[in-house]
Amino acid sequence: MSGSARLALCSFAATLMAAGALVPLVRPTTWLLHTAIMVAVLGAVGALARRVPLARTLTVALQAVVALLMLTVVFAGDRALLGVLPTPGVFQEFGQLLTVGGEDVGRYAIPAPATEGIRLMLVGGVLLIGLAVDALAVTFRSAAPAGLPLLALYSVAAGLSGGDCGSWRFLLAAAGYLLLLLAEGRDRLSQWGRVFGGASRAQGRLTAGLEAAGRAPAPVRTGRRIGVVALGIALAVPAALPTLDGGLLAGAGRGNGSGLGGGGTISAVNPLVSLQDNLNQPEDREALRYKTNAPNTQGMYLRIMALDKFDGTSWRFSQRRVEDVPDRLPGPPGLSPGVSATEITTSITTAGWYRQNYLPMPYPATRVNIDGRWRFEPEGRTLVGDRGQSTRGARYEVGSLQVNPTSEQLAAAPPAPESLRREYTQVPSVLPDVVKKTALDVTEGAANNYEKAVRLQDWFALDGGFSYDTQVDSGTGATAITRFLKNKEGFCVHFSFTMAAMARTLGIPARVAVGFTPGSPQSDGSMSVGLRDAHAWPELYFEGVGWTRFEPTPSRGSAPDYTRPDTPTGNASDPSAPEASASAAPPVAPSPSRSCQDPAAPASDCATVAPSAATPTDGGGWPGGVIALLIGLGVLLVVGVPLLPMLWRSEIRSRRLGSRGRRETDAVARTLAVWREITDTAWDHGIPPDESQTPRKTAARLVRLGKLEGPAAEAVHRVADSVEQVLYAPWPRPGTGLADDARLIHAGLRAPVSRWTRLRALLAPRSSVRVVWAASAGLRAFTAGLRTRRTDTAGTGPAGWRPSRQRG
Repeated sequence: MSGSARLALCSFAATLMAAGALVPLVRPTTWLLHTAIMVAVLGAVGALARRVPLARTLTVALQAVVALLMLTVVFAGDRALLGVLPTPGVFQEFGQLLTVGGEDVGRYAIPAPATEGIRLMLVGGVLLIGLAVDALAVTFRSAAPAGLPLLALYSVAAGLSGGDCGSWRFLLAAAGYLLLLLAEGRDRLSQWGRVFGGASRAQGRLTAGLEAAGRAPAPVRTGRRIGVVALGIALAVPAALPTLDGGLLAGAGRGNGSGLGGGGTISAVNPLVSLQDNLNQPEDREALRYKTNAPNTQGMYLRIMALDKFDGTSWRFSQRRVEDVPDRLPGPPGLSPGVSATEITTSITTAGWYRQNYLPMPYPATRVNIDGRWRFEPEGRTLVGDRGQSTRGARYEVGSLQVNPTSEQLAAAPPAPESLRREYTQVPSVLPDVVKKTALDVTEGAANNYEKAVRLQDWFALDGGFSYDTQVDSGTGATAITRFLKNKEGFCVHFSFTMAAMARTLGIPARVAVGFTPGSPQSDGSMSVGLRDAHAWPELYFEGVGWTRFEPTPSRGSAPDYTRPDTPTGNASDPSAPEASASAAPPVAPSPSRSCQDPAAPASDCATVAPSAATPTDGGGWPGGVIALLIGLGVLLVVGVPLLPMLWRSEIRSRRLGSRGRRETDAVARTLAVWREITDTAWDHGIPPDESQTPRKTAARLVRLGKLEGPAAEAVHRVADSVEQVLYAPWPRPGTGLADDARLIHAGLRAPVSRWTRLRALLAPRSSVRVVWAASAGLRAFTAGLRTRRTDTAGTGPAGWRPSRQRG
């Protein structure tokens, strides 16, 4: 097999190995087979074009045309001329498919269905990467830069999956890149003929010459070793460093679990980003099941986290310290012994696809029995996965309290501690006045904070004329709250955010909780919780009771007993909620039928979805902004990197032809810089430099090979004379107008050459290789300096120390 064919095959393999990182994102995976066929056809076209041979730029252009034709046949054949040739309607179809694909990406959970729009994005993207890799590694014989589009492909996949591509997929992509480098190195070595190795000792005799049959040449073995060592370091070093994962910034070498110390922090995150993008999932997938011995599951909200920081644009999770999970969690803040509380036990099993770093638990939890690397954040009473730990397929048992305060206890609650009130009643200065004014109007005449909270809840859920609508634009910040109060349409985010903000304006400590409503009862006595059970609700603080749940969202969840008029509190039994053993391990199997807790509610009113921090990485929606950023970075790498030589050449040209000072001492540097620019310009247009010739002979050579005539030829000789003046004359007389002469010569060199030669001189100038030479020279100088330093310091230190002859 020829070196070019070997490189083409490795380019094909490297592209598909990197594309494997996209497999978990979409189901079914038949798109990958179609992509493999199209990338193979693209590589075959390139091989045929190089065999003709065509110019390199023509080869890449031909491959791009073939790629366009294939995409046209597959995705827009009905709008193409003869089913193959693109027409304006084809490009219009591509635009519509990409638009719909972007919407599908934001709408569906991972793994998303392979809709036509998503398939076009995947197949077209991988085909573009395959074209870039083949062009760089095979056509232009530069395999090292081909790693950039491969890295872009893997980075997009890793970003969309939340880093859940798996280490083996990274190893697969890295192996493809190393295979490409090895093939190029072998091809370069083969151009030198047979490779001789060093002396080797065999059977007591010193022999030299060719390497033994079947044994790789020494440079190849060295390249393999370097690649393996580099890959090993890349994998080992990050594993030894502190990790930033899912909002957890653990201390170096510390975490939770046995043998691990405390410390670390929880970073501020926004778990409700892109919530509305996930509201209309086509399938309500079961996220978890649980069984509990609670007599009443109506209030069994499974809480994931609390958002306690309102900055005017969103509610966020504050940065908090984390510690090891204790055997028994500290008592909930603010709960007094006089308030009725029943301890219950709940066994929870999460689905294998449900992955996120925060553990769903009833609030307030008193103990948690779970395996893995989990940390405890005391303020929010949440458990957070450390170093990649997630809820995927988890089985755990939670002890918690069902707190049953009476309305009298809440009404008689004393003021909250000053420190807590100061933190949890903060509102941004940008919050519109209408928010506080509305809160005062709604709660006018209320005697205490409890009555104010109930009036706010009932105003949103019952009396205020609000409606639950998942299609309303969620918006952000204060303007979203104002619009919500005016239009009175929204979903749980609007209701919880606004009630919490209004409570804070009234001096009531408030925050927003994120998690799941109780779910739907199943025939086996368990409760099934799906994505549409995800919810957000406000928590208000009352001294003596602690953080207390309210439910302002109409047709979602259930209002707590202590907020209902003339409703007895305590452990009222719910006949529809089955009792179950806490030790039972429910199976994670989707329920054959799901329904809202309110059978009369329309399906649109029942629809909700887990917020992005509560949605599994491989089962949640893909934020459109993140997708656009990742795709933009990928396109920037693929398109921008090939343009770097042109940008570098333009910058160097402007520096060389710019002013370098007007003193006589600057004349030499200015003249030699212009001369270097002229020889590099000739090199870009196909005339390689010959450093062995004098400036005069070089000028004659440029005139002859560059077919320069008239003013351009005279300009070359003028600049050459100036170079000889500054190099050899006792009293140099530098020329003037050298920069203008260089521009005149540039125009003269461009005139006789073909359009493709001019295009290559612009986009891929040959003289840009000087960057590589300069970097290599700098690296050699640096390593030589290190060797010299080690030589100079040899014999010093404790082992080579010589006592001084000086006396004290």
